[in-house]
Amino acid sequence: MSGEPLYLAIDQGTHASRAVVLDARGAVVATGSKDIGLTRPQPDRAEQDGEEMVSSIYTAIIAAIEQLGDRRQDIVAAGLASQRASCACWDARGGRALGPVFSWQDRRGHEWLRRFEPQAEEVHRKTGLFLSAHYGASKLRWALDNLPAVREALADGTLCWGPQASFLVYRLTAEQAMVADPQCAARTQLWNIHTRDWDPELLALFGVPPGHLPKSAPTCGRFGTMRVEGITFPLVAVNGDQSAAVFAFGRPEEDSAYVNIGTSAFMQRAVTTEPAYAPRSLTGIILDDGKGTVYALEGNVNGAGTALEWLKTGLGIEDAIAQLPAWLEAPGEPPVFLNGIAGLGGPFWKPDFESRFVLDPGSTGAVEPWRKAVAVVESIAFLLQANIDEIGKYVPPARRIRVSGGLSRFDGLCRRLASVSGLPVHRRDDAEATARGIGYLAAGMPERWNEAAAEEVFAPRADEALRRRYARWREAMREATGI
Repeated sequence: MSGEPLYLAIDQGTHASRAVVLDARGAVVATGSKDIGLTRPQPDRAEQDGEEMVSSIYTAIIAAIEQLGDRRQDIVAAGLASQRASCACWDARGGRALGPVFSWQDRRGHEWLRRFEPQAEEVHRKTGLFLSAHYGASKLRWALDNLPAVREALADGTLCWGPQASFLVYRLTAEQAMVADPQCAARTQLWNIHTRDWDPELLALFGVPPGHLPKSAPTCGRFGTMRVEGITFPLVAVNGDQSAAVFAFGRPEEDSAYVNIGTSAFMQRAVTTEPAYAPRSLTGIILDDGKGTVYALEGNVNGAGTALEWLKTGLGIEDAIAQLPAWLEAPGEPPVFLNGIAGLGGPFWKPDFESRFVLDPGSTGAVEPWRKAVAVVESIAFLLQANIDEIGKYVPPARRIRVSGGLSRFDGLCRRLASVSGLPVHRRDDAEATARGIGYLAAGMPERWNEAAAEEVFAPRADEALRRRYARWREAMREATGI
């Protein structure tokens, strides 16, 4: 029906920029996408090209708009979901990138950060984050120390830097708005979740000069005006990608554990009252609409999609991903895998953890490759469950798990997560969880949203062999980490 309002959701991810046009009920009307590159000039570095990123967003938007025909005029608002911990430096005179976008995967500041370990708890209490080179503080400091263009802009008074999301808002809005939403601002490790602003003590601690960061702004509000293909509409919502995904089906349920499994996996519990300090979990603000706040306690698994890639690059199992559905159904006892691929995340937080297989004491001989592959998948479920257990100390018990993301398509992973947790795992057929989530916020959080999606439920089964492996895995992790 012509004239019904439409909403543009921009999902800027690690490997592609996507534009999804949604109607007022959350149904997809049009889509566009453009792949982008990621370079790794050194093992601990991961960079993206800011100009390519901006161009890819416009290419994706134009592709979606062209599918609309005359209905393009019905777009009334847009939302942007961005990689949370990626950050950038740019010039105030037009927004030219002063260096690469430092990916959330970039860990070049890891050794430099060691000097701040005595202040790690203070940093965690203020930011909700563990001291980590994945976050922005060490990246911005590295840029200041190593990029002449950044130092020149600082001297000239034209330096802008901060979350990748802020760089994109600057470049996408006619006003060149210099603002940061709570979720992406916090991922710089320079933003205080209690004062909801940049923290002078953290800026001083990390040696990041004040005065060049974006202005703090709520998740929802008028960020600026976008003009594309002859049409104009406001940008009214900005959030991190993983945070946006929690809103894919509307207002989040406080008794659900939200799990998104992609390159990494994230488990989040959403609550509307500020949670107590959780010493082994992440805490953040995933929604501030000017009226209320939704907080999230979060644990992450770095070795999810990256661990499946490692099956090929690290173990030489060429066809692992294609074979996994069958392997996950095959009878037989896999070993236990201690998964530190890309760094061991929550609730253990050991960035230099060495991944390894632990064989059953009674086993003899070499382990077949397919069993190792199954063990790697099980380790994802085990790490997610460890985070569910830890965060469950601070919030009411979860009654269900809601899963999304590319790896959730593996039935065997969903079944294992259901059995080890004892909770039903709800998987909705939604490849656009992040886009729908930011679209929901851009649409003003309507009462009814995305209700037509198909849902499959994996009921927990009694699987004593799996539970024994989980117990063995927990004990092995305890021995390896002390936690």
